[in-house]
Amino acid sequence: MINSLGEMDADSLSLRHEMTKKLFMREGITFTVYSDGEGIEKIFPFDIIPRVIECADWEHNIIPSSLVFSCPNFLRQMMHVDVPFDIYTHISGIDLIRDSDGSYYVLEDNLRTPSGVSYMLENRKMSSRIFPNRLVENKVKPVGHYPDLLIKNLLALGSHLSDKPNVVLLTPGIYNSAYFEHTTLARLMGIELVEGRDLVVQNNFVYMKTTRGLRKVDVIYKRVDDEFLDPLVFKSDSMLGVSGLYHVYRKGNVNIVNALGNGVADDKAVYTYVPDMIRYYLNEDPILKSVPTYQMANEEERKYTIKNITKMVVKRTNESGGYGMLIGDNATDEEISDYIHEIRKNPRQFISQPIIKLSSAPCYINGELQPRRVDLRPFALYGPDGIEIVPGGLTRVALKEGSIVVNSSQGGGSKDTWIID
Repeated sequence: MINSLGEMDADSLSLRHEMTKKLFMREGITFTVYSDGEGIEKIFPFDIIPRVIECADWEHNIIPSSLVFSCPNFLRQMMHVDVPFDIYTHISGIDLIRDSDGSYYVLEDNLRTPSGVSYMLENRKMSSRIFPNRLVENKVKPVGHYPDLLIKNLLALGSHLSDKPNVVLLTPGIYNSAYFEHTTLARLMGIELVEGRDLVVQNNFVYMKTTRGLRKVDVIYKRVDDEFLDPLVFKSDSMLGVSGLYHVYRKGNVNIVNALGNGVADDKAVYTYVPDMIRYYLNEDPILKSVPTYQMANEEERKYTIKNITKMVVKRTNESGGYGMLIGDNATDEEISDYIHEIRKNPRQFISQPIIKLSSAPCYINGELQPRRVDLRPFALYGPDGIEIVPGGLTRVALKEGSIVVNSSQGGGSKDTWIID
């Protein structure tokens, strides 16, 4: 722009300025200033020199686009897909920890297929048997209505497709580690437990095979990872999904819980931006603190982590179950060296957090009460009528003395969680 102006003399600029006045008058682009008493229309003042703003200043992103597109769970197929009621995360499992200061912190989000709710229900059932009077005496808030809340939401999500929506729970099968949970929830909700081979797509609708013929399916509560859902679109060798399911979903003829593509929100690197998202989109501050999290893709944060690695927990951004994790103060020199090598080779796939000594709770171990580290996973259900959370959740326990790893796949256990009224 400066170069363009430099090529013009003062007369040329004046000519252009006068031209704009005539054009504005000819187009009727005028206004009246009533306060001056003249009451005549005037040309709207216009300056011929444009204001220049760089595109980077205009495009303000809360989350860097590169972070989204580099996520292994990003599904390009879900771009421009409208999901029913605009709800993507129908079931959330939010991992909370308590620090030595007594404050609760959000450790991470589970927004794809959060598991563990069946153990919350079974733990309460066990407590009611071994402490039958204590629950009532202490006015412990109930959690047993979780299946009722869930099926109510699932039916509501299918209400635009049928007067009597048909809901099914899609499981990978008996060899899945969470199969017990799948069967428990299907039984408690009174819905069919199906595998991919039990479903078929015809004429842009999903049907369940029954002894009486095909029955249309309106809502699928999936416990199968996204990439296995449709071999025609995702993993071509998948035996767990249903051919054509994605296109039925895209047309809006079936609702899938949770929505496809939620893996981006589940990414541990994206988690670092959640407080900013809350402030920007909701205009409020987060109620719960987040554990400080460093992205290895950021050079300064990577250097800080490597320098202080014995004080840090390093995690792969898209692993779960306690896998792909290094606890700095409990790792060998060889393990640390291997992790530093992996971080430098592929920094986007790692984050780090300071080692937080989780709060402990008394546990009955080897005939006596002993303290063990615990976390808490409450479950939030989001349906057309809003968000509901049963008062409690799954308390996970690091059964090994001195350990802070609570995942059941790493030898952790659980206990009932009493919310006292």
